[in-house]
Amino acid sequence: MSQYKSDLLRLLEERGHLHQVTDPVALDALAGKEIVTAYVGFDPTASSLHIGNLASIMLLKRVQQAGHRPIVIMGGGTVKVGDPSGKDDMRKMLSDEVLRSNIASIRDSFGKVLRFDDSETGALLINNDDWLSQLGYIELLRDVGKHFTINRMLTFDSVKLRLDREQPLTFLEFNYMILQAYDFLKLSRDYGCKLQLGGSDQWGNIVNGIELGRRIDGADLYGVTGPLVTTADGKKMGKSVLGAVWLNEDMLPSYDFWQYWRNTDDRDVGRFLRLFTDVPLDEIARLEALEGSEINAAKVVLANEVTKMVRGADAAHAAQDTAAATFAGGGLGEDLPVLEVPAEGIRLGAACTEIGFTASGGEAKRKIAEGAVRIDDEPVKDPGFLIELAPGEERKLSLGKKRHGILRRN
Repeated sequence: MSQYKSDLLRLLEERGHLHQVTDPVALDALAGKEIVTAYVGFDPTASSLHIGNLASIMLLKRVQQAGHRPIVIMGGGTVKVGDPSGKDDMRKMLSDEVLRSNIASIRDSFGKVLRFDDSETGALLINNDDWLSQLGYIELLRDVGKHFTINRMLTFDSVKLRLDREQPLTFLEFNYMILQAYDFLKLSRDYGCKLQLGGSDQWGNIVNGIELGRRIDGADLYGVTGPLVTTADGKKMGKSVLGAVWLNEDMLPSYDFWQYWRNTDDRDVGRFLRLFTDVPLDEIARLEALEGSEINAAKVVLANEVTKMVRGADAAHAAQDTAAATFAGGGLGEDLPVLEVPAEGIRLGAACTEIGFTASGGEAKRKIAEGAVRIDDEPVKDPGFLIELAPGEERKLSLGKKRHGILRRN
């Protein structure tokens, strides 16, 4: 039985999204009597978000599902400063042109998960550069900076971690928490926003914004953080053997995206179904109770549901069909990555890297020497092996049991 009465906090709790809540009794009461506007910030450091960001997007989805209004804040302004949270060094500075391009590329990821319309609970997408770049420096120092003490700022984990490791923390990054706090104040004033959500590493930044709103405007603001999502083996979620698991199709093929979820550790299936899908809780309980090879059916449900939400139903169906053809039938699925082989052929090591199985020639040589690379299911241990195909011929290239691609000559 949940301790909460509001649909919002009960939904967040039962789906595994709650880690920390400021003043839970007051927030629960507020969410039970009125539509609450809530926001999450995303810094556009790349042209796509990755599944590490998906947990925060799902927080906004739950807000909307519970009958409240979500705001997506694109950190076009804060990214120019750089969030030190969880970082060992300073972020590379991005030009305005690159930031605009990144934001444009990222927008669709939110449109597939959230409902954007003119209703009271319709999502909004706002760029904080609209106001941060208009701030005068003296004005910021005088009106906002006076509410922050160096003593307090030095206690936050994002700062302590860098200082304890004797790694430099620039004055620029030190200002990030001030700017994020100002975002909350601005959103409170202009949009009636009363709740900020984020990952557990954002707790200090969120508390700063709450205190700033109280000191300057006497506003009652709230914060919720979700748990840091790690896999059963303790690794931070969002990385695969090939790097980040991107949300955008142009950064990662849908088959690889689907396959990442299909390869989930048995111990993570139930938790990920709760966090990243809308599968009913009783059905999740049934699926996570499956044992042995039967748990694979739950993994397929997970892969299908997440891929359908992020990439669309057609992408999910194509990925599942490809997996069935590749694994069950031993054939070549249509959704596998394809490498066009030139008339003169291509060396095996180069093929592994060009199709995206390995990050470098050195890694390709190691994998081939280990016997992990196969052509049409036959191991080949010579990285210099020349693959030559006749016009129209196709062959299957595999790395391990779960990475497959098509070599083709037109």
